[in-house]
Amino acid sequence: MHLAYPAVLAALLFCTGLYGVLARRNAILVLMSVELMLNAVNLNLVAFDVWLRDALHAGQALTLFTIAIAAAEIGIGLAIVLLVYRNRGSSDVDRLRDLAETPGPDGGTEGAAATPQTTADKAEAAA
Repeated sequence: MHLAYPAVLAALLFCTGLYGVLARRNAILVLMSVELMLNAVNLNLVAFDVWLRDALHAGQALTLFTIAIAAAEIGIGLAIVLLVYRNRGSSDVDRLRDLAETPGPDGGTEGAAATPQTTADKAEAAA
């Protein structure tokens, strides 16, 4: 078997996944594109393992490790996407920027770490 065939297929898969990560706005499609990229890497690992005729089959062992990591990544990623969709009503990646903390007037960040202000504190600050 020539090494060029699986290498070209892996390059096409990786480029398709990269395009999906860069061009898509839906978080689930971005996760699917990341999986395509990981599968392209797995294909390269197995192809080079067969081509080099490694006695330990390190490429195949690393592929199994990568598949386990990808399974954990997709499980955690889907859980996060479902929670964001449940709270926001959309899984649009561009809208996730609203989750970032904004710098406060004192240079720190507002949010969970800042002390909460009561209505009287807000009225006093406005006056």
